[in-house]
Amino acid sequence: MPNKTAKPAAKATVAKPVAAKPAAKPAVTKAPAAKAPAAKPAAPKAPVAAAPAKAPVAVAKPVVKPAAAAPKVEEKKVVTQRQGFKANEFVVYPAHGVGQILAIEEQEIAGAKLELFVINFIKDKMTLRVPTAKVANVGMRKLSEPALVKRALETLKGRARVKRTMWSRRAQEYEAKINSGDIVAIAEVVRDLYRSESQPEQSYSERQLYEAALDRLSREIAVVQHSTETEAVKEIEAQLAKSPRRTGAKSEAAEGEADADAEGDSDETEGGATVADEAA
Repeated sequence: MPNKTAKPAAKATVAKPVAAKPAAKPAVTKAPAAKAPAAKPAAPKAPVAAAPAKAPVAVAKPVVKPAAAAPKVEEKKVVTQRQGFKANEFVVYPAHGVGQILAIEEQEIAGAKLELFVINFIKDKMTLRVPTAKVANVGMRKLSEPALVKRALETLKGRARVKRTMWSRRAQEYEAKINSGDIVAIAEVVRDLYRSESQPEQSYSERQLYEAALDRLSREIAVVQHSTETEAVKEIEAQLAKSPRRTGAKSEAAEGEADADAEGDSDETEGGATVADEAA
């Protein structure tokens, strides 16, 4: 009988460990609760994601710099188009001679903006507007340096070089030199077409070309030397008088007059001799 009671007691002890198993299960459920704190390391990752957001802000700064540099590029283009010409400056326009830039203005033509030089030619009473981008094409230039002006004056002293060709062809060559804007070439035209008092007079077309070349040359010399056109013309004519052709022409003319006088005297003596013979 005592043995039977002992068995149930053992069973009771066996039942206790079984009851302990369910207690272990709640420990397993606690493990997922421990994973929740693992989300805390993920929280520091959020600032790491915010760091790249600042990088675009740093990239945006260089974008502003090119915008500020753009006007500088435009200023360089304006300077290159103007070729260094400024308002109130005297320039040489090949087809019209010396003129003065009154202003630099902008005009809108056919929807496009153009920058123009406003050039005034006082003697011709004319105002010309030239696009700054076409200055090189038309041949507009600054005034000649004093050294180049001196070279042009030296050219006037040289011997005239007249080609033995038709006048129409020579006239075209002279006109091309006048409209070239080259001060030395213009001086060559003045030298070749100049006629002194002892030489035959110029034809009408020669006179026109000579006066046009003389006008272009004297105006530029006057502006460079800060003198009047009248003084410049006198200086040009003084240089032309030193030409060997002019001095030679004067000596030849003097010799011709002396020969003519000698011939006249000989004729008179011959006439007197014939009269004396007849009287005899």
